[in-house]
Amino acid sequence: MCEANVYLKNSEEEEYQLFLECVDKIIPNGEELILEDIFGARKTLKAKIDKLVLVDHKILLQRT
Repeated sequence: MCEANVYLKNSEEEEYQLFLECVDKIIPNGEELILEDIFGARKTLKAKIDKLVLVDHKILLQRT
């Protein structure tokens, strides 16, 4: 499988925390990102992509 887990940066501690597992779509929508997992569940948040670590199936986001 090629889905990834999305982690959100904690601005106070500069660490990433798991936000959503098994994401297979990221849809940009203005200043927001719509994340959709393999089951069709969606979450929306104002964030930007900080880093993609594809070999580890990780997407690292930072709130905007």
